[in-house]
Amino acid sequence: MEIYSNGSTLRLVGDFDVRSTGAVRDAIYDAFAEQDDVVVDLSEVRAVDVTALRVLAVATHHAARRGDHLRLRGCGPSVRRMLHISRLIRAVEVERVAVSA
Repeated sequence: MEIYSNGSTLRLVGDFDVRSTGAVRDAIYDAFAEQDDVVVDLSEVRAVDVTALRVLAVATHHAARRGDHLRLRGCGPSVRRMLHISRLIRAVEVERVAVSA
């Protein structure tokens, strides 16, 4: 897993699983130290597991309690599927993508 930071956006690349949760969690909380609105871009995540998604759900919860905001961007079909299967879709905010006609 590689993590790229560009201001308030964190771009994750690779497999987001139990092995990378610590680094992602640290990057999210580091971003919140400087911003109150953080976006996690998952468009280049190849695979995800429930443990990784729980990190995003917990970070979303903590952000909301502090008045901050965390959103997920670029959730591909596999990420969305895992969010629905785990029911963590209820605990995170996923950016809506405009569908072109």
